Amino acid sequence: MILRDEIQALIPHQGAMCLWDEVLDWDEATIRLRARNHRDPAHPLRSDGRLRAVHLCEYGAQAMAVHGGLRAAGTGARARPGVLVALRGVTLQVERIDDLAGDLECEAQALAESADSQQYAFRITHAGTLLAEGRAAVMLQGASA
Repeated sequence: MILRDEIQALIPHQGAMCLWDEVLDWDEATIRLRARNHRDPAHPLRSDGRLRAVHLCEYGAQAMAVHGGLRAAGTGARARPGVLVALRGVTLQVERIDDLAGDLECEAQALAESADSQQYAFRITHAGTLLAEGRAAVMLQGASA
């Protein structure tokens, strides 16, 4: 299992903006992660005392970043930072997530990659119930290696 400190070493998101607490498992194509911070009253994405389900898209995008960081670290490199450029086919099954008692889990799968972009599918669940799913596309910054 990979814990929060190791995750923060892989991605640009630091402190409270690092949304994942642990990597449960991963391989070259997929990653599974867990988070508990959605219950934190000081969560940086909360507004009006609530954490809305639309923020699960950020959880999905960060799952991509963690996966990219792990894959790059496996080759002795650092992942290039990316910019989220598109969300497609996103469905949200709830309005908010701050009132969910258990942990969030995500599975993300790489769908398409080029030297300068990546597309992933993500599914986020709580206690086995689907909360959100969709696809995210990221453009990688900096020169291709």
